Amino acid sequence: MDPGAVALALFCVQIDYFAMNLALPRIAAEFDQTATDLQWLISAYMLALGAFMVPAGRIGDIFGRRRALLTGVALFGLASVACAVAPSVVSLIVFRVVQGLGAALIFPVSVSVLTNTYDTAKAGHAIGTAYGIAALGNAAGPLIGGLLTDTVGWRWIFWLNVPITLASLVIAARTVNESFDESAPRRIDISGLALISIGIGLFTLTFDRAPTWGWLSAWTVIAFTGSLVALAVFVVVENRVRWPLVDLMLLRDPRFTLLVVAGTAANVAYAVAIFLSTLFLQQVRGMDPLLAGLAFLGPSAGAAIGGVLAGRLAVRQPPVVMGVTTVLAAVSLAALAVSGGWVGYLLALTACGSTLGLVYAFTTVATQAVVRPERAGEAAGVTLTVLVSMAGVGVAVASTVLEMLGRNGIEPADAVDLILGALAAALLAAGALVLWLARSETTESARSR
Repeated sequence: MDPGAVALALFCVQIDYFAMNLALPRIAAEFDQTATDLQWLISAYMLALGAFMVPAGRIGDIFGRRRALLTGVALFGLASVACAVAPSVVSLIVFRVVQGLGAALIFPVSVSVLTNTYDTAKAGHAIGTAYGIAALGNAAGPLIGGLLTDTVGWRWIFWLNVPITLASLVIAARTVNESFDESAPRRIDISGLALISIGIGLFTLTFDRAPTWGWLSAWTVIAFTGSLVALAVFVVVENRVRWPLVDLMLLRDPRFTLLVVAGTAANVAYAVAIFLSTLFLQQVRGMDPLLAGLAFLGPSAGAAIGGVLAGRLAVRQPPVVMGVTTVLAAVSLAALAVSGGWVGYLLALTACGSTLGLVYAFTTVATQAVVRPERAGEAAGVTLTVLVSMAGVGVAVASTVLEMLGRNGIEPADAVDLILGALAAALLAAGALVLWLARSETTESARSR
């Protein structure tokens, strides 16, 4: 199999997401809307992505990973065409939801395809390389989004997806072999699918909209309560059905849980650091979007290198590697918070991209190594859902904290540094805890021999 099909699909999804943010003001102007109203173009996409990743991963396991991957890529490409010709804001938002569904299939299924194609060591390398290439979309997205929006128009952001998805489809159709979870029947747990989609969807909606609605508003409380109820019922249902959508024993595996929790902390830090750095460069340093995008070339290239390294490190005591890289990421964040001049700031930002990007990719790779290959899609779906959903929570909370600090008379630059410093401290504690647990596990294993 050629991992290029997976890498292209992931790259396309990444570049589309990061390009869209810069295009919102122009789209708003064309449709006579405010940029705040158009935020639903991002929110609707994230809702579909977050809500459907766990079901999508298991769907691939049950009905065929090759089929699911091709469906996801085709759906994303067709929705991109529809977005490019959308005549209204409503239709554009609807097609963005379809794009999110396609991306939800691509993310977990691409991981499970590679896991079931190669042995453990080679699968780690392949997944890390694919995620490394995809990380380049983080850098290319803002640059290409700014260039296309300022020249030929925002619709070309979507047209750009078409040749990339076509290339991915052709390569995947020719090189990816079909694989299934042979131990499961060819049917899906519909009740579990509905409950987790509603639960994760409402959870994502809560934290995406809370800064606008108000954290204690009726809509926020209703959405959050609904998410908790749906997820609680999901756990009850999954414990009773014979063929659950998610085997809850997965969450009782200490290795899997440790990797996901540490990876989530790092991914929250990464999302918040990028969010705050974007605001800092444009609102404090006065850069235009295109120049600010150039500043992220370093961290994006670092994240790409981190992805490749993650694949090579996954076979070497995952908890120890996770702990060490998380500590290094904390040091990078602290350096970003205290950096003064441009050189120091860009170096620290690049270090954050390298270390935090490595932890993100490593979480995906290492969790695949501790689960059975036949349930690889399910594990990838759970892992990625937690990583993506909690990153959204982190950005929403950081945005609110930043606003509160500003109301208390703290300058934006100082507020950003305070939040980054708090994140660095939390990440340092997480890394130390992972290393302590890894050491305890090693000592216990030695005693039992």
